[in-house]
Amino acid sequence: MAQKIVIASGKGGVGKSSLTVGLCRALHARGRRVLAVDCDLGLRSLDLLFQAGDALVCDWGDVVRGTCDPVRACVDAGGISLLAAPLSESADFTPERMRGMIAQYDDAFDYILIDAPAGVVGEFALAAAMADRALVVATADGVCLRSAGRAAETLRELGVADRRLVLNRFHRAAVEHSFLVNVDDAIDRVGVQLIGVVPEDPEVTFRLPKGEGLPKKSPAKLAWERIAARLDGENVPLRLRSF
Repeated sequence: MAQKIVIASGKGGVGKSSLTVGLCRALHARGRRVLAVDCDLGLRSLDLLFQAGDALVCDWGDVVRGTCDPVRACVDAGGISLLAAPLSESADFTPERMRGMIAQYDDAFDYILIDAPAGVVGEFALAAAMADRALVVATADGVCLRSAGRAAETLRELGVADRRLVLNRFHRAAVEHSFLVNVDDAIDRVGVQLIGVVPEDPEVTFRLPKGEGLPKKSPAKLAWERIAARLDGENVPLRLRSF
């Protein structure tokens, strides 16, 4: 049975989709079978980040309605399977039907990573319905941390009890100058356990939108690999003093 992990945030612009792509690639590099599910209806982006848009024939909306075979709806994205979001909402999309849809992929994958829309309304509940774990993504500013705390609480209310925090685009110098919140305070504000810190890395901005991989020593890539190892059950220490 696949581990189904929703990647969520309280507000947009925190790098949630970039993290989804990075973790998919890191898990795939570890030999895991990975399915990426874009749950941002109308604003899907994973097909662009994976450079797989031209191969799209169906989306998960077609699978929910039973008009497309679940296997045919997935496209190859460099060894990762991608299930695109529909371009519009529908009354057919309910939490119950989303759970039934994603269950069809359970035996074929080790990990299913679900890229949720920003915010805690609308399709957020659909994304949460597919998951049994969650990564809450936040940057270390007060506004984002407060909204991330709300997202974490909403996930708990929706039945996703296993939640972890990823601090993304972290800038140590900004913390030292009190422009951003330090790691310990960020954990306290969101209220869930930390699973990883991803440093600010311009390579993500320059390369990922073009579908390119990051250099081996890219700080973000190395951070994604550490988080993937933790998801895989490895004991990779969190060295908070380095942040």
